[in-house]
Amino acid sequence: MTAGKRARLDRIGTEGRFLIVPMDHGLTLGAVKGLKDLEGTVDAITRGGADSVLTQRGVAERVHPNKNDKGYIVHLNGSTDIGPDENDKRMTGTVEDAIRAGADAVSFHMNVGSDYEPHQLTKLAEVTSQAHQYGLPVLAMNYARGPGVDSTDPEALGHAVRLAEEVGADVVKTGYSGDGDSFQHVVESTSKPVVIAGGSKGSNRDTLEMVRGAVDGGAAGVSMGRSIFQHDDPEAITSAVSAIVHDDAGVDEALELAGFSIEA
Repeated sequence: MTAGKRARLDRIGTEGRFLIVPMDHGLTLGAVKGLKDLEGTVDAITRGGADSVLTQRGVAERVHPNKNDKGYIVHLNGSTDIGPDENDKRMTGTVEDAIRAGADAVSFHMNVGSDYEPHQLTKLAEVTSQAHQYGLPVLAMNYARGPGVDSTDPEALGHAVRLAEEVGADVVKTGYSGDGDSFQHVVESTSKPVVIAGGSKGSNRDTLEMVRGAVDGGAAGVSMGRSIFQHDDPEAITSAVSAIVHDDAGVDEALELAGFSIEA
């Protein structure tokens, strides 16, 4: 690994642990809650303990002044929820675009098992090759999604994360299998750090129990979007997740540290 890539990985995580907050949803969903005032949300979650934030390149100027010296990842593909097929992610920028936008890393979404897998596989391989020419880390968002594919199956998730490593990704995001024991297989399927997606927004306890289970199963952290940026108190929920990811706190301890009720 080059010194440059190592330095940039350190900018988007902390000692090999990652609390990434993706906010590229403006392209997919529009200006939903938490994204209209992007500046305020970025400020809150980075003050709360996020290691890095992730957006499409076009809003970089709104991110940099508000990210409190935390890391920045530019996402390179996407789709909308009102288009013909949300799983058909298309390129929205290049590695060079991301560098010009001040990125410390780039990310790319791939649906393993979908009809779009061949195209997305080729593009992910191209992105990793190009990014590594500049010493830029790649976060591969590799999900198990497609006809007949169980998106929580540990075997399918394990295949998705291994694929990411095989084509050069440095950190891999995937879905959660539902419990720490089964997620251990996913983590063991690659030598790269694995982080979980946030899933649908639930209660504070639901969110933190998922994070705790994933970490117990060997996850290196989370890449959690709506559960954080659409929370009524983004700073507080970020601090609770950070307590688990970075300080190995239990769920009740994390709730209490963030000022939340510890009742079930």
